[in-house]
Amino acid sequence: MRIRIVDAFTDRPFSGNPAGVLLLDSAGFPDAERLQEIATEVNLSETAFAHPLPPGGEADWALRWFTPATEVDMCGHATLATAHVLHTTGRATGTVRFTARCGILTSTAHPDGSLTLDFPTAPLREETAPPGLAEALGGEPVSVHDTGQHIGDLLVELRDEETVRALTPDFAALVTLSRRGVIATAAAEDPARGYDYVSRGFFPGVGIDEDPVTGSAHTALAPFWSARFGRDDLTGLQASARSGLVRTALRGERTLLTGSAVTVIDGELLASL
Repeated sequence: MRIRIVDAFTDRPFSGNPAGVLLLDSAGFPDAERLQEIATEVNLSETAFAHPLPPGGEADWALRWFTPATEVDMCGHATLATAHVLHTTGRATGTVRFTARCGILTSTAHPDGSLTLDFPTAPLREETAPPGLAEALGGEPVSVHDTGQHIGDLLVELRDEETVRALTPDFAALVTLSRRGVIATAAAEDPARGYDYVSRGFFPGVGIDEDPVTGSAHTALAPFWSARFGRDDLTGLQASARSGLVRTALRGERTLLTGSAVTVIDGELLASL
């Protein structure tokens, strides 16, 4: 079976966020235990598994995502990577509909090779910073928001871009503060650089200390920063070591995430499913 490694939210190899992608020919998924074993072996922040669905339904493909430690409810970069593989291998054209734990998601291909994902907008709720957050994160929060069920993060606004970039979190301490992790963010220091806000994502609760570029986090970042800036269409930079850009468009209860992807490895999984 073919297995591909795709760098998502980038147009250059070895940047953005790498995801494993396996397109299954079966009508269903193997046991979750086997999918988890494969994801642990791949050892990227997420590995996506997808199988085709019969025509005429509400979705074209069923999709699941696994970190090296657990299955997750929502993943943007591995969905982008899956859609990229479907389009570049001729398995799909135009808009692809996926059914996943978080509902129906779509991906639409553009002539320039970029892809737009349609995801549910995270319902933000401002709350008091939990005790120990500033010490665990390494920065003093300006505001803190819960991001709802599907993401399960704390969205933490910090003073400025420099503070976000300089964070050195205590990951063991962060595990106790939210279900999945913490999204740290601040307004861009200089929007002329091509992005409106900056973020970093720390998800030790699902086995990922720092995620290179987190599509799902931008379903919370989009409504947060759109409210601040008074604009629905923005660009976010996730300032990890690999880095990546996500163009966000807030559309009420849905958020559009646009980015590019590059296949860097195309190989064969020799173990049986």
